[in-house]
Amino acid sequence: MALPPPSSARHPVHRRTVQVETFRRDDGLYDLEARLTDVKTAPLDLLYGTRPAGEPIHDMLLRVTIDEAFTIVAVQTAMPSVALPGTCEAVSPRYAELVGLNLLRGFRKALQARLGRTAGCSHMSELATVLPTATLQSFGYLIGPTMPTDSSTPPFFIGQCHAYARGGEVVRRHYPQWFVQAD
Repeated sequence: MALPPPSSARHPVHRRTVQVETFRRDDGLYDLEARLTDVKTAPLDLLYGTRPAGEPIHDMLLRVTIDEAFTIVAVQTAMPSVALPGTCEAVSPRYAELVGLNLLRGFRKALQARLGRTAGCSHMSELATVLPTATLQSFGYLIGPTMPTDSSTPPFFIGQCHAYARGGEVVRRHYPQWFVQAD
């Protein structure tokens, strides 16, 4: 289903693209490679010069290597294009602080605590926030509907989104042992 047509003529101004790819490595680990680009349709005057139309203002790359428990074991970053060359790139090494975090357990809060505001790059950190859901999509075959239902602990996704609300129809039908009647 597409969006309805706009109610007025429009002209492109800006395009942000976020892309994530997941790779299984021969050593048993996995790489998630994420990229964020911002492109303007007109020249943009920046502090250090004018960026021509169509040339990225931001081009940020982030690779996290994770183990089978979804724990980050390595991080690499690259910033081929930034708004403030010579300044923005200086924060890249700080993203090594993500090593040891688990993408499916408190990752976004830990990211904010370690690299929020001026401790990190707002664009790189925003890019990192898509990694938990990209991980779920990448590994759904390991943690999806075939997950055993005889555990005493509910699957981690129960209660984490509207579709899997503890009082919702999906949980009632497919995970009845963790269904909680809504008040």
